[in-house]
Amino acid sequence: MGIADVMKEIGLTQGGFYRHFGSKDELFVDAIALSFRELGDRLERVAESVPSEKAAEAIIDAYLSMDHVRHPETWCALASLAPDIGRMPVSVRKRIDNATMWYMERMSKYMKGADAQEKRHNFILLFSGMAGSVSLIRSLGDSGMKEQALTLARSHYVRVFG
Repeated sequence: MGIADVMKEIGLTQGGFYRHFGSKDELFVDAIALSFRELGDRLERVAESVPSEKAAEAIIDAYLSMDHVRHPETWCALASLAPDIGRMPVSVRKRIDNATMWYMERMSKYMKGADAQEKRHNFILLFSGMAGSVSLIRSLGDSGMKEQALTLARSHYVRVFG
């Protein structure tokens, strides 16, 4: 489906799209950035609802949830779109890097680590692993296997990062 089709479906013109976005790539970058802001808001609420020493564990539990698996449209864009992002032009990926860095800085404060660099490293390891886990779990057909995989992933990441 192209931009013209989408705009027609929502009752607007293609020109209306280009008044807001210079290109489809700009829309894509803005959507990823918005996803990171919304996910950051959600995970901060989760982290702040528990004692600080349990924040990382609460984030892991929320991220590796069946709700996240069942609702890719309202959770982490990376768990859904990482392969697509990887095929985008470098110029687009660099713009997404900015949103990723902002998200990492926001979430790093909940990570274990002796200093800011170690916390950022732990963020990269944890969130890339969790996004991959969610992506794989979504591909499973058996709901029992999905639950088992989520339980294993949560247990592992809490043990290592919680």
